[in-house]
Amino acid sequence: MRPRIQVLDDDLLQRIITEAKRILAEVGMEVRGPELRRRLLDAGLPADAQGRILFPPHVVDAAIATTPHSFTLYDRDGNPHAKLGGDNVHFVPASSGLKILDHRTGQTRLADTTDFTEYVRLGDGLSNIAYLATAFSTNDDIEARISDAWRLYLCLTNSRKPVVSGAFTEHGVERMAEMMQLFRHDRADLIARPMSIFTITATGMFRYSEDSCQNLLDCVEWGIPVEIVPVTLMGLIAPVSLVGATVFHTVDTLAGIVMAQIVRPGAPVLFGGAPAEFHMRAATSPMLGIQALHLDVAYAAVGKALGFPTQSYMALSDSKFLDAQAGAETFGSALLAALAGINSVSGPGMLDYVLTFSLPKLVYDDDLCGQALHFVREIKPLDDLPTLDLAREVMSEQHLITAEHTMAHWPQELHMPSPVTDRDNRENWARAGSKDLVQRATAEVERRLAAYEPPETDPRVVQELQGIITAGMSAPAPLPVVPPPPKPAAVSPDNDGRRRRRFAR
Repeated sequence: MRPRIQVLDDDLLQRIITEAKRILAEVGMEVRGPELRRRLLDAGLPADAQGRILFPPHVVDAAIATTPHSFTLYDRDGNPHAKLGGDNVHFVPASSGLKILDHRTGQTRLADTTDFTEYVRLGDGLSNIAYLATAFSTNDDIEARISDAWRLYLCLTNSRKPVVSGAFTEHGVERMAEMMQLFRHDRADLIARPMSIFTITATGMFRYSEDSCQNLLDCVEWGIPVEIVPVTLMGLIAPVSLVGATVFHTVDTLAGIVMAQIVRPGAPVLFGGAPAEFHMRAATSPMLGIQALHLDVAYAAVGKALGFPTQSYMALSDSKFLDAQAGAETFGSALLAALAGINSVSGPGMLDYVLTFSLPKLVYDDDLCGQALHFVREIKPLDDLPTLDLAREVMSEQHLITAEHTMAHWPQELHMPSPVTDRDNRENWARAGSKDLVQRATAEVERRLAAYEPPETDPRVVQELQGIITAGMSAPAPLPVVPPPPKPAAVSPDNDGRRRRRFAR
């Protein structure tokens, strides 16, 4: 069996879904995008006296029936990379940050192109970070209207991994889709082998903005999978109670899924979210408050009951630094997400209410996510039932260290984290420099950046990518300077005859 968590029984799940459908039918949604609104009306959806679009139950049921239960993301080269569906769990950096916690100075500042490039190169080599995200803005480095395309360019030219992204403006999707199509034979091939998920935000209050509506429409027509991400603020614009908040969240998410299916039946969509509590004393919106995490797991159960792939914002922290709070919030929420079988978990690397990104935190989170993934593996006998022979062996030898069973199974059964996680005894720790967590994580960032090997990209493709970006500028301007990759590592034999690398600085 697979370890899992269950917070809603079947009867309560169905009552939540029924109530959400009732609200969709009787309260409906404010759809501010004129073209999407026209498509919905042309499809026969009614509107009330205030112009809100209503979603009759039979329309919702038809959309649920056409939404895929799973889909596959492909890498830049067109190879299958991640299947989203069932209980498959994939961790991905969080999005929407503005600042970087500079690991070299300890200062928090606005991020730039160099920071983003280093992030992509670092994330490219982390084994428990399944794919990337356009995690934070490069701010004043480039004109705002094409900054979304610039971040995607940096991902596409520095990594082969798929990417979670999204457009900053009402008409930004088409430009970014054209960039991704350069890595496929044609548009049909991009639809058949998608390399990205785009985020569509539902802002709460049963409303979709102009940007969200147009981005949803464009993504679905381009065949780009989308994650519907309501920002459900418990106690402010959604009920403070868990069941009521889950109903509100389901309404917003289901509306996005129905609209996607009306535009193109069979469009891949993730049932997602980024809920938070409204802190009544501090007037903040913590995403890692325990009630918000409870809502994450609850709405994921609703999504699974409806047969949708799921997404959440978890495995991150509201703390300002990589400290005890950051570790507790990140691992606790990562483990909950894994136990809930959430398919795409956005969070690693992020701090401070999704405002600040940290490279040392990203490498530490890679360790924490690896432990969470290890915990939810299927539990089954491994040559240990019957156990009598192992009991006799330990009594005979007084240990099982060199036992055939141990030698066969320990590499898979015992999770070995990276050096960022301290597993040394105190003496060895002291001999290694008595480094604390931040020092170990910072050293691992620098080691990995020095070891980074860039993917080869056809110079003609690079030129076309840059041409698409510059064509979207309101005034001609040079593109920001991208730092060159490290020099290739020199290789030399070490003392026991094996070959080791010396990384050039």
